[in-house]
Order: sequence, then C-alpha cells, then structure tokens
Amino acid sequence: MPKPNRLYFIDAVRAFAILMMLQGHFIDTLLNPIYRDKGNTIYNIWVYFRGITAPVFFTISGLVFAYLLLRAYAKGDEKPRIKKGLFRGLLLIVIGYSLRINVFSWLSGYFSSYFFVIDVLQCIGLSLILLVGLHLVFKKHSYIFSIVLFTLGCLCFVSEPLYRNLNLDSITPIIGNYMSKSNGSVFTILPWFGYSAFGAFLSTVFFRHVHRNKFKVSTIITFFVIGYVLIYHSSWILIELYGITDIELLKRSADYNYLFTRLGNVLILFGVFYSLEHFLKQSIIARIGEKTLSIYVIHFILLYGSFTGYGIKRFLNKSLDPYEAIGGAILFMVVVCIISFHYAKTNAFLYNLIRKTIDKLKK
Repeated sequence: MPKPNRLYFIDAVRAFAILMMLQGHFIDTLLNPIYRDKGNTIYNIWVYFRGITAPVFFTISGLVFAYLLLRAYAKGDEKPRIKKGLFRGLLLIVIGYSLRINVFSWLSGYFSSYFFVIDVLQCIGLSLILLVGLHLVFKKHSYIFSIVLFTLGCLCFVSEPLYRNLNLDSITPIIGNYMSKSNGSVFTILPWFGYSAFGAFLSTVFFRHVHRNKFKVSTIITFFVIGYVLIYHSSWILIELYGITDIELLKRSADYNYLFTRLGNVLILFGVFYSLEHFLKQSIIARIGEKTLSIYVIHFILLYGSFTGYGIKRFLNKSLDPYEAIGGAILFMVVVCIISFHYAKTNAFLYNLIRKTIDKLKK
C-alpha cells in the first residue's frame, strides 16, 4: 500500500477550533446578559459560529486518531499506537476531571458534585477508547470498518430524541453524567461520539485514497457539496425517509436537526482549510493547532480558576459590554497562545510530563 501523505490541513482546522473555543468561552462567560440580543445579527453570527466549535473538535479528533491507527496497522507496528491511544484517552478523562478540582474547597472539607460534571475532554477521551475497540474488532476488514463507523455516526444522530431529556439520577454520577445532562454535564457521549465516528470514517477514506491523483480536488468538492446538502436539506431527507419507512424517530430527528446540520458546517470548514493547505504548512496557525490540549488546559485554569477557584470568571463574571468582551477575548487568545508557545512545544509536552511523573512514582 502506498505511504499515506501527511494531512497538513488538520492542524489548521484544530487551530481554528481552539481559537473559536477561547473567544467563545471568554465572551460567553463574561458578556453581560443584557447584550445577548437574539435580534442582533452580529450576536447571532457569533452564536452560530460558536456552535461549530465542539463538532469540529470531535470530528477532527476521530479523524486524526483513527488515521494514525490505520497507518500504524499498515506498517505492522500498531501495538505501541494502540497503547499510546488508550493512554491518551484515559489521560484526557483524568485531565477533564482534574480541571474541576478546587484544592482550597477540598482542604476545607467541602466537596462539590461539580467535580463529576462531564465536559469535552472526558467525552473525547472515551470516544478515543471506543475507537480503539472498534479498530481492534474491524482492523482486518477496512471497508466493513468504514461502514460500521458511518452507521454508528448516523445512529447516534438519528436516535438523539430518545436520550435528549434522559434522566439518570438513580445511577451514580460517575457513570450517569456521561449519558445525561440532568446533573449539569456540558457534553455527553451521545450524540457527541457520532462526530468522532464520522471523523474516523473520513480517516478510512483518506487512508485508502489520499495518494491518488486528483483526490484532493475531488475531496474538496465533495466536502462542499455534502456540507451544503447536510446544512440545507438533511431535514428534508429525514422527512422523506420517514415517509418511506414510517419510522417515527426519523421525523422526530428532522424536527430538531442540529446534529447533521453542524456536521455540514464541519465539512464546509474542512473543505476551506483543505483548499488552503498549501499556504498553511509551517504557518503560525498550524503551530497553534499542534498545541490544542495545552491551550485548553491553560485557558481553563485562567478563565475558570481550576485548582484554586480564582480565575477571571470570579472577578468579571457577566459584567462586560460587547467592546470590552471582544477586546478582552482577543487579548485572552494572545496571552494563552503565548503561554502555550513558551511552555509547551506540542501537546506531547503534557503527555510526556505525566508519563515521566508516572515513571518516577513506579520507582
């Protein structure tokens, strides 16, 4: 099999997502509610683009992770990659929980259930572990692997009405919070694993065909076409399928169809950055994309006050006007990126630091 090409546009996509997350979290946390005017076009555009951030993260994580697994398997050297992948998934889960620790509260004897709230890192970590399991089952059957991933993505999205208001208060929050938002979880494994599954599906397509002539051009066109269809016509498609099959779930999914629409946004974004890939190699935007985990951790500590309880939110929560929020968001993005560049060469910085710590504890 020909050696797969490096997908440089991925780092640019991750950079876009992390920067959108930085400004989105900053403005959403600090903007005074009186300025959240749904009749304001600029505010609505900001809300729309903010909604793209999480789907991009999950999709690109699935794409990158599965692509590396496929490449390692093709080289006959998958065991280290699987081991590394499982470690990374568990590490993301641990970091996700640790960022909600308030040391001073714990020392004073107060333990908040906020610690058990599930956020993006735990869901991505669990998604990576699930992808490892799927890879182990279907690695010898590439096309079946593709079909399974695509099917799982569709099932996660279409079945969303079944678990939209799921309440699992009778189950321990350590487990229940991964499936239900009733206790304050920001993300749940369903439907968000669906984006990771679609990303992994795309990785199988790239892995099999990226070396072919005109693949890039045809893929960019496909991204734009399917993205457009998903954004503007996916609800109609679901209704048509409901008419054919009489499956009520399809109609319910079409009535509140944000998942397929957001996937369309993701594909359009992929198409844009894949088109500009030549100009993004070795650029500052690509370098930012290599540090997403470091940036995420740094921003969480500064904005929300992880570990100490003293973050920007504690002092400026919902108090800024639009100009202050926009200016502050720009400054916040710059400061977080500078810190990340200064202290962490890549995401591997955190992984290696924790690995070294674990090795020392074993001695």
